Amino acid sequence: MINIILFGSFFVLLFLNIPIGVSLGMSSVFAMLFAGDRFSIIPTNVYGGMAKFLLLAIPFFVLSGNIMAKAGISTRLVGFIDDCIGHRRGGIAIVCVIVALFFGAISGSGPATVAALGIILIPAMINRGGFSTNFSAAMMATASSIAIVIPPSIAFVVYASITGVSVGDMFMGGIIPGILMGLALIVVIMIEVRRKGLAGSREKASWGERAKSFGKAFWGFLVPVIILGGIYGGIFTPTEAAAVSVIYAMIVGLFIYREMKWKDVPGILVDSCKTTGSIMIIIGAAAVFSYVCTVHGISQAAQALLLQISGNKFVFLLIVNLIFLIAGCFVDANSAMYIFIPIMYPVACQLGIDPIHFGVLSTVNLAIGQVTPPVGVNLFVAIGVTNKIEGLRDQTKVSITSISKAVWPMIAACVIALLIVTYVEFPSTILLGR
Repeated sequence: MINIILFGSFFVLLFLNIPIGVSLGMSSVFAMLFAGDRFSIIPTNVYGGMAKFLLLAIPFFVLSGNIMAKAGISTRLVGFIDDCIGHRRGGIAIVCVIVALFFGAISGSGPATVAALGIILIPAMINRGGFSTNFSAAMMATASSIAIVIPPSIAFVVYASITGVSVGDMFMGGIIPGILMGLALIVVIMIEVRRKGLAGSREKASWGERAKSFGKAFWGFLVPVIILGGIYGGIFTPTEAAAVSVIYAMIVGLFIYREMKWKDVPGILVDSCKTTGSIMIIIGAAAVFSYVCTVHGISQAAQALLLQISGNKFVFLLIVNLIFLIAGCFVDANSAMYIFIPIMYPVACQLGIDPIHFGVLSTVNLAIGQVTPPVGVNLFVAIGVTNKIEGLRDQTKVSITSISKAVWPMIAACVIALLIVTYVEFPSTILLGR
């Protein structure tokens, strides 16, 4: 009965449009009231869920991404990639995918990537590329979802904090799967280009122009190199790497690009605190939710059920994909991690599934969830950005209904990439030498 109260009240609160962190916390309280548990364990579990050294990386990565977005790195990345491939058919949409991959390696956040790049790339895809407004907004939202798969990823940090695996290994494991998702989206673009008969939208840039634009974007390209190189070179831990990325971003923004001023710093800090605070509230509430599941045997019963209905790891992985794809329609990646990973991870280990592989495929699922209606957060950010832009060739207003129709081919392409990542282990583990 307690499982019905816990999960039933959680989904009822979600459908009432209550914030996810509050829904997790309140449903846990309802279940504890029914079971007669002491409320004194709530602050202990909230603190225990948030007070992990590894989670210190989250505010630093959030702050680093916000600083780099303010520093003007997005426009320089767009300029260089556009000089390289913008002259091809559908080139500006391909630029959107590639730049989203690089910017995701800076921000680690899907919504932040949509907000930073959408104001530049969505009008370019519409006015220059000839794509429809809904297609452009949907492509920007989907490409940005790869940000939580490409390192450094906040979702990977959360997964590592739950399971105890290496954050550095998770970062390396996400590189090739993230690229596969990007290639899948490029295939969708080429199909759309052929279907609409779109042509190239600019002259081919000279090598001199490319060299000049690369020089401008160089400092942005160094961010993932510093983070991953520092971790695997043994220079610093993932948490220290996050702090180093903040210092580096400050230097680039204030002294190299000079687009950020000292007066901008307080606003950036406030925005970063808001984002971090919302994440930590979810983590704390999810820790209580997970505690209720464990203490009352819900997790153990779910694990036994999974082992019973999945005779082998291939069936288990199919079930995992279905659960995460459905969950992604309603909850964010961090919440889903805390709800499902404690249940699924022990089963995955019993079935001999590599922990890094399992973490990567889980995150790819949740990346797709950022663009699946009705709660695809990237879709709503893309709608807000697009509808504020003036002077578009196609000034059609984007709604959740219209963008949901446009995004399905992209979701289908990402699901194909997900199946490859799920059933072929080496994309997630080859860079680890396994």
